Amino acid sequence: MEIWINPACSKCRSAVGLLDEEGARYTVRRYLEEPPTADEIRAVLERLGLEPWEITRTQEAEAKELGVASWERSDAGRERWIEALAAHPRLIQRPIITADDGTAVVGRSEDAVRAALARGAGS
Repeated sequence: MEIWINPACSKCRSAVGLLDEEGARYTVRRYLEEPPTADEIRAVLERLGLEPWEITRTQEAEAKELGVASWERSDAGRERWIEALAAHPRLIQRPIITADDGTAVVGRSEDAVRAALARGAGS
């Protein structure tokens, strides 16, 4: 299992704390320091069952500068979103936890983190 975090994020710290409490085995990826590639983002989106605009932090200053609010949210616009997330990782919603069963969750709540643990996240 892997968790993509920003250590400055309280939701990320809470998720890591819960994983530690439950004795889960995982690796940490500080995605601002080691940004995911477009291919990695595509893979995580498939695991999440989400579209790139659904994991984009649209209120970030970078998102506003890029004008993502006006971008097309369709198959035709999908690659533009993915490329933006790869180029501007701060826009990626966090934390993202990949579970051992091939799924992933955006772990912004305790329930979401527990869902990843229940999917065989290595406890």
